[in-house]
Amino acid sequence: MKLQNIKFNIYNLKSLGIFLLGFLLITLLNSCYTFTGNSLNHDEKTILIKNFPNNAAMVNPTLSQDFTTMLQNRFLRNTSLKGATENADIIVEGEIVDYNPSIPTAISNPINTDGGSIQAAQNKLVITVKVHYENKKFPEASFDRTYTDEATFSSDLDINQIETSQVKIVNERIINKIFNDIVANW
Repeated sequence: MKLQNIKFNIYNLKSLGIFLLGFLLITLLNSCYTFTGNSLNHDEKTILIKNFPNNAAMVNPTLSQDFTTMLQNRFLRNTSLKGATENADIIVEGEIVDYNPSIPTAISNPINTDGGSIQAAQNKLVITVKVHYENKKFPEASFDRTYTDEATFSSDLDINQIETSQVKIVNERIINKIFNDIVANW
């Protein structure tokens, strides 16, 4: 009977030790890294994201507003920063400098079929954004960068029918890059 009690007690001690070790690790990690997905310093409390005007040669009438709103939402939802209209700790501003929804990219090799030869062509939508990031609490973190991304689609598709979805995809990719560069310092 005593042997079983000793084994049971050793098992309980091992379980308790593993639990305490796990708890200690989580506590240590949480103090070094926040699980909100960002590593901003706690001194930064407010952010001002100014309108990104569309200064590209080809203009999409909703691109400026859509991009700016998506960028604001990303920071306000995924950080503890509060929006500000003046005297913000962080300022993000810039402009859309290129918007081209119909750049031909690739044409596949012809495939011979009974009905003739089939060849697929693709176009790509390209958006380029210049960003000025100013961190008033930590000026050494400030930067000016240009971000470009693209989405490829079949040239058989009408750009007017797919433009909204493709612009959203490209905007999300560019915003991810901006967010990571500012918040995660990657």
